[in-house]
This record gives sequence, structure tokens and C-alpha cells, in this order.
Amino acid sequence: MAYNFKEVMNKPERFAPGHRLCAGCGAGITVRTVLRALKEEDHAVIGNATGCLEVSSFMYPYTAYEDSYIHNAFACAGATLAGVETAYNALKKRGKIDESYKFITFGGDGGTYDIGIQSLSGAMERGHDMVYVCYDNGAYMNTGIQRSSATPRFADTTTTPAGKVSNGKLQPRKDLASIIASHNIPYVAQSTFTPAMKDLYEKSEKAIYTPGAAFLNVMSPCPRGWRYDTPDILRICQLAVDTCYWPLFEVIDGKWILNYEPKKKLPIEDFLREQGRFKHLFKPGNEELIAQFQAEVDKRWEDLLYKCSR
Repeated sequence: MAYNFKEVMNKPERFAPGHRLCAGCGAGITVRTVLRALKEEDHAVIGNATGCLEVSSFMYPYTAYEDSYIHNAFACAGATLAGVETAYNALKKRGKIDESYKFITFGGDGGTYDIGIQSLSGAMERGHDMVYVCYDNGAYMNTGIQRSSATPRFADTTTTPAGKVSNGKLQPRKDLASIIASHNIPYVAQSTFTPAMKDLYEKSEKAIYTPGAAFLNVMSPCPRGWRYDTPDILRICQLAVDTCYWPLFEVIDGKWILNYEPKKKLPIEDFLREQGRFKHLFKPGNEELIAQFQAEVDKRWEDLLYKCSR
């Protein structure tokens, strides 16, 4: 899919500046890119599960969104937008609404992988014409950097602290994109911030304009929780892709498609070393922990290659 980069970047912003997100926050980058994929003539209703994004972009009665906005509790972002989409279809059928609306929900990994997965699963299974976007920053960042099921193995968080008696979180992270793909919805994709943001933009456009339910899982680094220098965010995202920790892929009508395969797959140390939450892994005697992390990444990568080859 070709697009005019200058034209895309000159679209009016639908996520206004002046919000309270941290400098370099991945959630804000995700929202801006996804909403930029909307056609200018289309209206949107934005849902937002409680989390960093919500508390930083909404303080009643003001929001950072140019479109209609609904703050949802942690558990019900999927259900809320599914209900709004159903109401819209009913009103349009009765001739009470003429405008075209799109329905997009944002939630962090805490409100998506964990607390909100039940309502998300229901909305996807019922096939509502909506997009659910998870900005995955790998922990409950808003409430103090507690582990979630999206937190990678061995990460240091406030509820899985690395120290003399613990090596951080013990469990591997949940593969949510595969779980949602098993709902047999029209479009599922995984993305992050690559140069020019082309991958995320194009997938956002596909998700919004594919009829039916769609899901985007976007790795959205958090400078506070991951403990890296703010300007390094794009380099860390590229390392996540080049180490195959965070592969870029789509699932279109059940067909798995790999969007990027690195010419030279980098060792996972290159990704881990940039983040303070993994600092303990590089202490003498912890080489086996890095080897375990590498083995997990390798297995997931091989499984993905197999799915995309069928």
C-alpha cells in the first residue's frame, strides 16, 4: 500500500497537544498514529480504558481528543464501544444519523491483557465493527509499575523486584495477539514504532477500514517503567523488531503474514541491555537467565514463521 508521507503528516491532529503524558511516552505516539489513519471526513468515537493514557489525556470536562470520547472503567472498554457501535447502527437504520462514524478503543496491557480481556473477547467474538488498540507498555505503569501478564520474563517491577531472592517476573508474557486471532476476526496485527511509522500507520488504516472487528497490539515503550533515556525510544523499538522479541505481522481473515524478517537476527541482549528493568540480568552468574530469555524468543519466532508459512 503506497501513501504520500507529506500528505499524511499534514492531516489535522485528532489527538491534541497539551496532555499530561510523560515526555517520550509510547502511548501518545500510538494514539496520534492510529488516529491519523482516519479519513478527514469520518467522525470517530474513542473509548479509553482507565490507565496512563486516560488519566493523562482526560480531566473532566476536558479531553485531548478532537472526536467524541468515552472514559471506560478498566474492565469494560470493549463492551462500551461495542454498545455504542450497536446503537449507532440502530440509529442509522432509522435514518436518525447520516454521518459516517468509526469506533476505536485504546487500552493499556493491564486493561487489555488482564482486567479487560473478558469484554474484549466478547466484542471480538460478536464481530462488532470496531478497532481495539492495545498500547502495550508491559506493566501497570499508571499505578506504580506493577507486573501484568504482558510483562516480559525477568523484568524488574515493583511487584516482582529483582534482588537477592528474586530474578524479577518468573512467567513468560502472554501472547495476546494469537489469542485474539483465534477469535477468527477479519484483522489482527502487531506493530511498534519503526522509522517513518509506516508499519503502524498502514496497519491502523487497514484495521479502521476493514469491516468487522479488528485488533492492534502495539509495543509502546514507557521511559519510567522500562528505564531508558527518552530519546532512545525508536532505537529500542527497532531492536525489539530486529531481535524478534516483537515481530511485525498481520492475520487477515485467518491468514498469518510476516511483515518483516531481519536480515541478521540480533541477540536478545541487544534489546535487554538498553533497559534498566533488565540490568540485573547482566550481573556475573546470570548468563543462564539471558539464555532462557533467548530460548523463549527463538521458540516464539519459529512458531510464527511456521504459522506464516502455511
